[in-house]
Amino acid sequence: MSSTPEIPRVVVIGAGIVGCSLADELTARGWTDVTVLEQGPLPAPGGSTSHAPGLVFQTNSSKTLTALARYTVEKFTSLDVDGVSCFHQVGGLELATTPERLAELHRRAGYAASWGVRGEIVSAARCKELWPLIDESLVLGGFHTPDDGLARALLASRAQMARASARGARFLDRHTVTGIEREGGRVTGVVTDRGTFPADHIVSAAGFWGPVIGRMAGIDVPLQPLAHQYARTGPLPELSGATAEASKPILRFQDRDLYFREHTDRIGIGSYAHRPLPVDPFAVLPYDEARARNMDMPSSYPFTEEDWSPSWADCRQLMPTLRDAEIETGFNGVFSFTPDGMPVLGESRRLRGFWLAEAVWVTHSAGVAKAVAEWMVDGRPAIDLHECDLTRFEEAQRSPSYVLERGAQQFVEVYDVIHPLQPVERPRPLRVSPFHARQRQLGAYFLEGGGWERPHWYEANAPLVDALGPLPARDAWSARHWSPVAAAEAKATREGVALYDMTPLRRLEVTGPGSLDFLDRMTSNNLRKKPGAVTYSLLLDASGGIRSDLTVARLAPDRFQVGANSPADLDWLLRHAPADVHIRDITSGTCCVGVWGPLARDLVQPLTPDDFSHEAFGYFRARETYIGHVPVTAMRLSYVGELGWELYTTADLGLRLWDTLWEAGRELGVIAAGRSAFNSLRLEKGYRAWGVDMTDEHDPFEAGVGFAVRMDRDDFVGRAALAGKGEATRRLTPLLLEDPAAVVLGKEPVYVDGLPAGYVTSASYGYTLGRCVAYAWLPAGLPTGTGVHIEYVGEKVPATVADEPLFDPKMMRIRR
Repeated sequence: MSSTPEIPRVVVIGAGIVGCSLADELTARGWTDVTVLEQGPLPAPGGSTSHAPGLVFQTNSSKTLTALARYTVEKFTSLDVDGVSCFHQVGGLELATTPERLAELHRRAGYAASWGVRGEIVSAARCKELWPLIDESLVLGGFHTPDDGLARALLASRAQMARASARGARFLDRHTVTGIEREGGRVTGVVTDRGTFPADHIVSAAGFWGPVIGRMAGIDVPLQPLAHQYARTGPLPELSGATAEASKPILRFQDRDLYFREHTDRIGIGSYAHRPLPVDPFAVLPYDEARARNMDMPSSYPFTEEDWSPSWADCRQLMPTLRDAEIETGFNGVFSFTPDGMPVLGESRRLRGFWLAEAVWVTHSAGVAKAVAEWMVDGRPAIDLHECDLTRFEEAQRSPSYVLERGAQQFVEVYDVIHPLQPVERPRPLRVSPFHARQRQLGAYFLEGGGWERPHWYEANAPLVDALGPLPARDAWSARHWSPVAAAEAKATREGVALYDMTPLRRLEVTGPGSLDFLDRMTSNNLRKKPGAVTYSLLLDASGGIRSDLTVARLAPDRFQVGANSPADLDWLLRHAPADVHIRDITSGTCCVGVWGPLARDLVQPLTPDDFSHEAFGYFRARETYIGHVPVTAMRLSYVGELGWELYTTADLGLRLWDTLWEAGRELGVIAAGRSAFNSLRLEKGYRAWGVDMTDEHDPFEAGVGFAVRMDRDDFVGRAALAGKGEATRRLTPLLLEDPAAVVLGKEPVYVDGLPAGYVTSASYGYTLGRCVAYAWLPAGLPTGTGVHIEYVGEKVPATVADEPLFDPKMMRIRR
């Protein structure tokens, strides 16, 4: 293979809005040798961009998606073609016709305030002013966002094509990709029906054809195309004389899975109310063949009248003027869904230089292009993309049947009111720990994460609730997927002993003669300790951002067990591992029980031949021993702030381990406890959750985990960047809500001196403290005792900046 030239050769597959945006962003950063290949004709090649209605609502419960949409609005507003702007900023309006939806709009207004989007809750009368055609009597209120609007996707594509071409990029239509060339684990070129194009980097921005391109590269793309109904009315008398493309805000009627926009004197209507209509990406017709079959384009399928009828009735109810109108045109447009509704971005480790920028809607297109361009040119995007990373799915979530089923469900749920703890409904159960049968016997209430069934509390512990005394009443939203049993389980952990199923936590085995040097270089803390040591450390990127946090147990001179977070951690380590280091994900073949509480030693000591006293088995130590007949790796760790151990064994012995602990603990009053209590206890102790409280947008010192960074040792990834950082301007800050009955859940805006100043990351009621605990990113330097307000469903809830840890600050309960 030829050596990489000074300016890398990039081939982008797909000249839709993502491909055009990416070419513009790459060439603006000096990567000017960019070729964009498109199978259809330009400038309207027939993919999703060509039929997209262009509605851009920026606000999302995901901070990342909101940031991507904000940049898209900012960029498209700055672009024009022949004096016509690529973004028509008419604003956005979301309607509530039920109390549940109105509460959801208040939460969405909170997201907007948290993420920096202008928006406000407005009255039904104001909704009528903004959209005179609606029946005001049906409406309870709305959420108005003045900076949202209509992206003119084809114009934006043309504008960015012109800019990228002026810098040296070339756009070639009528080129059908037929293969990906590779050598030595790297891409070398793209094969088309009109020749081969050498490449150092290939980006698949093929939209719903992404799985087709992925198969050519040997890379699975977890994306399911589905068809979505869009219709236009005939001319409406109420809009006669209109000359502008649109004058009213883009409109959502989410209670009926509908959205609306003007087309001069007509109205365009999109519906998610119909049955999922999956499309096989390998069966989509080429452009010319689609046209020959009287289809406008490959992505435009025939309109199915039978699916439209219920939605048309709902449209006519909301807008009485439509009762005399007819549908003039309609089609079923194809676009992409993933199992979790997020884009799929990043470079494949298995085929270096092969990038994905897939499952991207127009709303996020320019933002995604900027982030991917930064990733390619600078080595990292400027914003956190872990929710979009192509490595995020577990192996069990990548099967075609899973992608189809979950993708279809994402379509169904597009406008649903989704609780932050709401689990997927199907396919379940998918992954279960060896303790699952016992957990069911104890009445476990399971939620799901990463495909795992995770007990959140156990109905067997309901009798313990009576001893608690009265608990604060919860509103319907915060009471969902919650039980007072969680309070009883937290109390039992603080006062006795409890078993926690920690099996879903990721475990990696790192071995080989170079393992110590490798892990020491890749992580922030000092790992050069004798076997038996456990170290809390961080995976940083080159800029000092927190990619993940780890617990690293040195079990032998050249053998480590690493407690990690997502599949991305394994991918990151494998990308950097030298030949003398071997890394293996052992999660599925092992299991773990957390034994925590002041009576933990009383439970485990009689079961093991080893000395589990504090003197013989100190905090953050590990040893391989036995619990009864079961060989275990015992680590003296505690994520709940109490004495205890994490006990690991192989999956085949897991049930025996659980039963041994359960039987021996009966006389001590042992209970099984779930994730709800676990989350409460860890927040009282101030323990961070990566991906929620901190990401690679944050450095360790502002995130409050600077203790895991040893700046006095040899070089490690991120050290140089941290050495050059100045004083932090923000801090992850603990808050205590003042009202003992108040609860927040996370992502709410925090107000300081009446102005939005940050947002809550995670929160839970602290049953030991008798107050809700919330962690929030806020300006640095707020003194303890500073009063703030957290906006929860439209209400301003008072809270106070607190010192941490809130519970057991001297660590007496853990180290005893």
